[in-house]
Amino acid sequence: MSILINKETKILVQGLTGKTGTFHTEQALSYFDTKMVGGTHPKKGGTNWTSTNGKELPIFASVEEGRDATGATASVIYVPPAGAAAAIEEAIDAGIDLITCITEGIPVMDMVRVKKQTRKFKFTINRW
Repeated sequence: MSILINKETKILVQGLTGKTGTFHTEQALSYFDTKMVGGTHPKKGGTNWTSTNGKELPIFASVEEGRDATGATASVIYVPPAGAAAAIEEAIDAGIDLITCITEGIPVMDMVRVKKQTRKFKFTINRW
């Protein structure tokens, strides 16, 4: 298996302001010193998210806005099942190179739609 990220990879967090996004982002910042460069939320763009240790990350209204502002090339998605496919599609449309979504229970037909969209680009969907 190839290495998909390194210490220079800039990661945008979709769903950062939620419980799961906050938990995993704090873990990544604390234990791995990962380059989390911001988050997205359509209604909270222009605000900041603050971790328990005081680190602040900007919140952008869209993935495209976040990518343009930070140079992010990767996205991690912590969005509930009903919105996860749309979040993946938004990251694809923004030209994010590496998209990781850990959401369980995404409706099958939503993922069929996402898979169809990946065919337009050089993407593959991996399942573990």
